[in-house]
Amino acid sequence: MSKITVWHNPRCRKSREGLAMAEKVAGEKGLEVEIRKYLDNPPSKDELTKVLKMLGMKPIELVRTKEAIWKENFKGKDLTDEQVIEAMAQYPKLIERPVVIYNDKAVMARPAEKVLELF
Repeated sequence: MSKITVWHNPRCRKSREGLAMAEKVAGEKGLEVEIRKYLDNPPSKDELTKVLKMLGMKPIELVRTKEAIWKENFKGKDLTDEQVIEAMAQYPKLIERPVVIYNDKAVMARPAEKVLELF
């Protein structure tokens, strides 16, 4: 069975909205939803690289640049894409959410309706 994977932070309203939309679509399409609490189970550098390709985004576009971790450690530095990916792998709180993945496509579900673009 195909599944929709959601990189989710339950404390984030936008993430909860994205998950709800993914669950609605999954119900309509007969798919399973896999919830990945990425703060507890962070993606590796390889996973981040693969998902960034699916998203069609540069690494910096997936970073929550307003997070204190970013401001204190990385803001103003000239980082390579690889260094930005390393920062997200080390500090998963920096990853923008929710990321919704289906087959070989992914979207940043902000707004939640972006989930529909996967189908």
